[in-house]
Amino acid sequence: MASSAEPPPLPPPDLALPPTPWLSPINLYAHTHASDLSPVVTGALARVYVPNRVSGTVSVIDPATNKVVSHFRVGFSPQHVVPSWDLKTLYVTNDGNDYPYRGSLTPIDPMTGRPGRPIKVDDPYNMYFLPDGSAAIVVAESHARLDFRDPHSFALLYSIDVPGCRGINHADFSADASYAIFTCEFGGALAKIDLKARSVIGYLPLEPGGMPQDIRISPDGRTFYVADMQSDGVFTIDGDRFVKTGFIHTGIGTHGFVVSRDGTKLYISNRGTHLMTGGGHDGPGSVSVLDFATNRLITTWPIPGGGSPDMGNVSVDGTALWYSGRFDNLAYRIDTSTGAVTRIRVGTEPHGLAVWPQPGRYSLGHTGNMR
Repeated sequence: MASSAEPPPLPPPDLALPPTPWLSPINLYAHTHASDLSPVVTGALARVYVPNRVSGTVSVIDPATNKVVSHFRVGFSPQHVVPSWDLKTLYVTNDGNDYPYRGSLTPIDPMTGRPGRPIKVDDPYNMYFLPDGSAAIVVAESHARLDFRDPHSFALLYSIDVPGCRGINHADFSADASYAIFTCEFGGALAKIDLKARSVIGYLPLEPGGMPQDIRISPDGRTFYVADMQSDGVFTIDGDRFVKTGFIHTGIGTHGFVVSRDGTKLYISNRGTHLMTGGGHDGPGSVSVLDFATNRLITTWPIPGGGSPDMGNVSVDGTALWYSGRFDNLAYRIDTSTGAVTRIRVGTEPHGLAVWPQPGRYSLGHTGNMR
C-alpha cells in the first residue's frame, strides 16, 4: 500500500545534471544507470509484473529463472503497472470504463510482490506523476481528461479537460517540468499541457490517419520522440516550439519506448500489426534500436517466428529488455547484446509490464519512466 509518510525531498533540478557523452549541457537520464538504485528499493523483490488486460490478472515473473512464480486477480481491464513517484508502491491501472465498472488502482507491495486493497479511481488507463511528486496524473482516456490526484490518498485535487485529444494516453515532461506532451491515440495528434497554468497550450496534428502511442524525451531535453502505430515509425518533435522536425521509419505497428541503461539508446517496439485488439498473432514484430547522439537506427531485432512486443522496460544491469507480447499472450526477454528472445507464457492480452526494481531517484510513472 502507499505510504502515508511525507514524500522524500524534491530532487535537484534536472538542469544541473551531468552532461551526456556528446557534451549536452544536461542529461535527463544521468541518474538511471545500474549503480543508481535508490535506498528506497532495498529489499524489493526482483520481479517482472505483467498486467493481462483480458484475463484481469497480473502474472509475476522471476527474471532469474524466466518463470511465472505467481499471479493474482486485479480489477477490470488492467492496462499498466506504474511505479509510484516515491518508489514505494506499484499500481495496476484498471481502467474498467465499461458499465458497470468505473475503474480502480491495485497497489502492489514490491517488497512482497503481493497486491493490496483496490482504490476506486475513475477510468485510470494510465498514470503519471508530476516531477516534483506533488500529484499523480490519472489519464482518464475515455473522458479526454487528466485528473490530478493526491499521490498517496488519490483524492481528486483538480482536473484538466483535453477535449481535442481523443484517446489521450501516454506522456512525457519537458526538462524544466513546465509542460507535458500527451499523445492523442484516436485523434492522430499531440496535446501540450501547461503544468503551471493548468491549461491546454495547444494541439499538434501528426499525420492523417495516424495513431500516436508512446512518447519519450531525449537525454538533452531538446527532442520528443513519438511512436505512431499506423505510420510505422517515430516522429521527432521540438517540444518548446511544438512542431514536427522529422520522421524515422522503424517497423510495422511502432508502439513503445524504453531508454537503455546507459542513456545512449532508445529501444523501440514494433507490434507487427496495425490492429488494436484480437489480432496480430505471430505478426512481424520487432525491436529497433536508435542512437540518441546521431538520431539514427543502429539495428532492428525481429521476433523469430513473429510476435507483438508492446510496452516494457530494461533490467537493472541493462542486459535484458522485457516486453509484453500483446497478441501472443507472452512476455519476451530480449538480450540487449544479441537480440536473442526468450518467451514466457502469461495471461490473455498482456499490456504495460513493469520491471522492478529500477534505478532512479523518482518515477514519472507509466511502466517506469525514471529520473
